[in-house]
Amino acid sequence: MRFKLILASVKADITDKVIDAAKNDGATGATIIPARGTGIKEAKTFFGLTLEAQTDIIMFLIEEHLVGKILETIEKAGEFHKPGTGIAFVVPVEQVVGLESQIEKFEKEVRKSYF
Repeated sequence: MRFKLILASVKADITDKVIDAAKNDGATGATIIPARGTGIKEAKTFFGLTLEAQTDIIMFLIEEHLVGKILETIEKAGEFHKPGTGIAFVVPVEQVVGLESQIEKFEKEVRKSYF
């Protein structure tokens, strides 16, 4: 089986929406890492204090054949067409361990998608 890693940086208030949408399209789970970041626009300040919106990094380990569909779903759910809402990208995965309990489910899904 071949996997890829989708990393999505989203505002914390839409993390659950993005994860639910991805799961509806075949993602089996996600890991959420609280983060903060900067972009083209500077963070707003209030009396000299920088105000930064909480950001989450969502990691999805996805079977290769589902990546395009799930990435598109993440883009729509996260409303990435709006400025400053998020970004997602895909990273190749060379090796994976710890998925033994899910391999049977993965294999059934692959068979369904090819037959």
